[in-house]
Amino acid sequence: MSDRPIRVALPNKGRLSERALELFELAGLRPAFVAERALVASLGERFQAIFVRTQDIPEYLADGAAEIGVTGADRVAESGRDVREILDLGFGACRLVVAAREESEVVETKHLPPGTRVATSFPRIAAQYFEGLGIPIEITPVSGATEIAPHLGVADVIVDLTSTGSTLRVHSLREVSTVLESTARLIANPAALDDPEIGREVQNLATALESVLRAKAKRYLMANVPRDRLEEVRKVIPGLSGPTIVEVLDGDSWVAAHAVVDADLVYETISQLKGLGAQGILVTRIERLTP
Repeated sequence: MSDRPIRVALPNKGRLSERALELFELAGLRPAFVAERALVASLGERFQAIFVRTQDIPEYLADGAAEIGVTGADRVAESGRDVREILDLGFGACRLVVAAREESEVVETKHLPPGTRVATSFPRIAAQYFEGLGIPIEITPVSGATEIAPHLGVADVIVDLTSTGSTLRVHSLREVSTVLESTARLIANPAALDDPEIGREVQNLATALESVLRAKAKRYLMANVPRDRLEEVRKVIPGLSGPTIVEVLDGDSWVAAHAVVDADLVYETISQLKGLGAQGILVTRIERLTP
């Protein structure tokens, strides 16, 4: 294996870039830039970040310019390049949809007539989607402002990304169907993964990132509970493999119960524990969690 760091291609701007950098930092890989607006940064001793456009990241990996990267599943699908998905990072959720003018009579995509003009910055995905429906279309590639195309007579419908649908509504468009759903993914060059040393480092990185993602959905709960109600407590906070029970000094009738709980169940869990007589309940965030 080369002595150079393993290159990680990251988005160079936007919300996806911010979330990716935040995730890496929480995993203990804070980027160290040599200068403001630098396009390269070190990520610890073994990794080096390079910052490029999201749509170019699959290309960088496939061409061997980087070993791993973070980009949307939509960009991976559009590129058609040979890369391997390692981990669904969960953030950057959006959908690629077919949308038409609000006054259009089209209710379902299958009702679109042959020769329909489709404006999109995802020509590969759009072509495959309509081919699967058996509808011959005419694709108008665009690089931006896709929403305006139907109103200018450039296209009949568009295939574009949306997260909430608000941008479509602002431009008097409505969704007709969903082509694919997308989130940010950790992807890798297959040849790099086949290298034992690089493959091991990438797996260690994926484990670290996943531990941060898993921890975000959990909380660590501690409470003093009556010893004679432990079986009931176990049902309330089963934890990962049962709650950890610790003896309380000079507390013959009390023990301390520690457990990992779902973040969205904290309110209910505390209420149930209070009903069992629990005291001194403490809930904290978890930075990383590896089962």
